[in-house]
Amino acid sequence: MNPTVAALRTTFGDAIGRAEAARDGETIVVVARERLAEVMRWLRDTPGQTYDYLVDVTAVEYRDRERSIEVVYFLRALERRADLRVKVELDPRGELAVDSVTPLWAGGDWLEREVYDMFGVTFRGHPDLRRILMWETYAEGYPLRKDFPLRGRFSRAEQVRQALNANPEAHYSLEELSIAEHYDELPAEMRERLRRGERGKLPFDE
Repeated sequence: MNPTVAALRTTFGDAIGRAEAARDGETIVVVARERLAEVMRWLRDTPGQTYDYLVDVTAVEYRDRERSIEVVYFLRALERRADLRVKVELDPRGELAVDSVTPLWAGGDWLEREVYDMFGVTFRGHPDLRRILMWETYAEGYPLRKDFPLRGRFSRAEQVRQALNANPEAHYSLEELSIAEHYDELPAEMRERLRRGERGKLPFDE
């Protein structure tokens, strides 16, 4: 068990719930939703802890509707080579919202947006919370929720119609759109590879 858990219990008391070892040996610890931001700041800033890298943010919903929806944070202390998973449990019948950790780890921006897009979890204080995989006007719900139909809520024709009617300029920044705008400036060979859907090879791929 990661010794960080004992330090968390000493510092935050009842805000720290159960702790267990995952199958890969990493420690999972459950944190009360209302104390999440405080706990995460402590994990990042406290000497001897210094979890300075947010590896991932995801969510889990179980088939048992009585179980909580879990938001899961994968943290790493790079210098110590230590890993910790932090979970927050949300009642699916209540508000699916937690505090954003993007103010602590800027890399959390797109990670939280993906969880919002796929599961409908809102991250309070996020600087730009909007869909990232589905288009902004997507109205079928949250595709990774268990109540989401396998083929979606709308017909394929309606899905295509909505996608074609989406106005990207209304939903994306100039910086994001500039990637498409500069396509013609790429070398002809690269444009052809992209057209065919091929991936370039790096020297160490050989």
